[in-house]
Amino acid sequence: MEIYLQIFFRTVFLYLLVLIVFRLMGKREVGELSIMDLVVFVLIAECVAFSIDELEKPIFENVFPILILLGIQYLNSMFALKSKKLRDLIDGDPSLIVENGVINQKEMRKQRYNLDDLFQQMREQGVSSVRQIQFAFLEPSGKLSIFLKDDDPVVFPLIVDGYIVERHLKFINKDKEWLLENLKKKGYEKPEEIFYCCYENYDLHVQLKTTNKNGA
Repeated sequence: MEIYLQIFFRTVFLYLLVLIVFRLMGKREVGELSIMDLVVFVLIAECVAFSIDELEKPIFENVFPILILLGIQYLNSMFALKSKKLRDLIDGDPSLIVENGVINQKEMRKQRYNLDDLFQQMREQGVSSVRQIQFAFLEPSGKLSIFLKDDDPVVFPLIVDGYIVERHLKFINKDKEWLLENLKKKGYEKPEEIFYCCYENYDLHVQLKTTNKNGA
């Protein structure tokens, strides 16, 4: 009887602990998990399994790695929040799979993404023909984002967290010099001070970074 009570209390404790840990990690849909999220979740699941299975060990020995993983994930999220380059390094960029109705075979091979995957995700979104697609991006989560030719023009972020996204400039047939020149006309001299900038309705829309009371 004692061993069953021990399993019961450990399970309840670990259940509540994991709920708190996942809550502290932030809100992310299961389908939107990054590679880092997935690795952390798998390792936490292993720690929980060992804790319930190895009753002879003090529970803290199994909880301690969970707390370490929480710390790693928290620090990673804080650094990634401040650096788009770090986010791109960890999570990767979206991959352009279809452009103007033409399938990008090179990118599909690079991502190990086959035609069956593409057609399945097209069917799930009610798209019957590749020729209807203006842009289709394979997101880091594995989800396919589709923009049809009949939709409103796609709005691409040109600056994110002070980082100029040059590949998005190519999609609108512009370059970095054009962007910097037009930002100067609007009174913005330093792209690194810009939180978000996009090109919409033939104009640049800019939002500057905010600062806290300490100026950080």
